[in-house]
Amino acid sequence: MRVKDLKILVLDDDSDVLIALRLLLKSKVKEVVVEKKPSNIVSLFEKNSFDIVILDMNFNGLINTGNEGIYWLKKIKQLSPNTDVILITAYGDIDLAVKSLKEGASDFIIKPWENDRIVQTIQELTQKKGKQKLALKTLTTNAGEIIGESTVMKDVFYKLEKIAPTDANVLILGENGTGKDLIAKAIHDNSLRKDMPFVKVDVGALTESLFESELFGYKKGAFTDAREDRKGRFEIASGGTLFLDEIGNISLQQQARLLTVLQNRQITPLGSNEAKAVDIRLICATNLELEVLADENRFRKDLIYRINTVELNIPPLRDRGSDLKLLTNHFIGIYADKYIKDTFTLATSFIDKLKAYKFPGNVRELQYALERAVIMTEGTILTAEDLMFSPIEKFHNTATDSDLTLETIEKKTILKVVEKNNGNISRSAKELGITRTALYRRLNKYGL
Repeated sequence: MRVKDLKILVLDDDSDVLIALRLLLKSKVKEVVVEKKPSNIVSLFEKNSFDIVILDMNFNGLINTGNEGIYWLKKIKQLSPNTDVILITAYGDIDLAVKSLKEGASDFIIKPWENDRIVQTIQELTQKKGKQKLALKTLTTNAGEIIGESTVMKDVFYKLEKIAPTDANVLILGENGTGKDLIAKAIHDNSLRKDMPFVKVDVGALTESLFESELFGYKKGAFTDAREDRKGRFEIASGGTLFLDEIGNISLQQQARLLTVLQNRQITPLGSNEAKAVDIRLICATNLELEVLADENRFRKDLIYRINTVELNIPPLRDRGSDLKLLTNHFIGIYADKYIKDTFTLATSFIDKLKAYKFPGNVRELQYALERAVIMTEGTILTAEDLMFSPIEKFHNTATDSDLTLETIEKKTILKVVEKNNGNISRSAKELGITRTALYRRLNKYGL
């Protein structure tokens, strides 16, 4: 679709805003409809279909949701899931605007806006929605390159581009080996804090005794081996970004201490009574699913909300389609240079073996497998015989498959039946021998 074929709805209770946007867009798109009352959204969508809705985040309405924009965003996505929604927000509501991306918004624009910025955003959304073939996109950070052209990775890049310039706390979710640390570094490198420190801490590896001293520092004499004052990671990262990896593995006691610091934005080093203010942008990562973190016996919900202003789900390699070939060529080129080898040709058997493997260890496992292949081959053609996968990952994969709890069996059965019926809930419920309502409850329970 072209920009000039778009139908756009503008929702704002400020008449001046409606006039300004209508004048700006009417010569660029097919039709612009303006509306002051968001309560008319349902009737508008009953009579029309809109490609894009430009929606104010705050209305003088009676809906007590904390933010009317989020409410009406959800309503629009229910009525028309394929309609792109651009939110207009004040600078002070940036956190809410970032939250709106999780609720289905396509973008947000901060008041006062620039006309060129609105037009550019509309053009970008139109291009993204089209079925055009897009070129390879690479994000380069000081820690390495993130490569991908698959739909799922383009979505990650798009969200990263929107999230990075803000100071919103980010929770990165993904299996081991998907590159969560590279994503965290990319967020920092594309933020306003890029010239300040980026400090990574594997908090899952810290013992109870080391947790506070590593994160918050200590004064000389605070404990037996404290021979001098030492800054903690929070203080070292002040002004920049603090990346807490494996956040899902810390104890409830550690979570309580961390929550207090994040709420107050102050740390108190061990052996000191003096609190120090810290200014950090927080990024956390875990290989646990959000439903697992939501178990209050394992993780505090108030801490989840604190660290999860916006979340980024990093897809496993098996879901990244053509990225497998791109990454393969990338890593083979790197290791051919590293080990002073000639340019390699990939045999069909080599490619077929890569495609048939599920890569439980994700990009990290692919990288190590290709490095071994480059080292061990004696020619310039890589064949299936040159490709060996780690028995460690095979063991891990087998252990996962052996999970035979009732919940796991039920979840897998439901998923299999729903996929078999192409998402048809009625047929799936009938095949499973339960009601539609019961099936919906189970789908919600397992996050399917």
